[in-house]
Amino acid sequence: MRTTVDIPDELFRRAKSEAALRGRKLKDLVEEGLRLVIEKEKLPAMSKKKPAPKPRPGSLHEKMQKFCGIFDGDAPSDLSTNKKYFDDFGR
Repeated sequence: MRTTVDIPDELFRRAKSEAALRGRKLKDLVEEGLRLVIEKEKLPAMSKKKPAPKPRPGSLHEKMQKFCGIFDGDAPSDLSTNKKYFDDFGR
């Protein structure tokens, strides 16, 4: 099926060059992108996560449960993202 879509110039240029780098046509790249978006929408409804296992009573895991998630927000996701943690590393 044919259709007309308005795409911002910058996005069109980036998509066109990405398709060229992959050795594909622009229409194939657009089709792949649409499929990814549509399939992504279906995934959460189809997949069910297993509940986390309950820790053994009296275990360290049980005692640490209350600390899970207290560093949301300003904490770095990985210590390597903050260079100050490596100031004296290896000395």
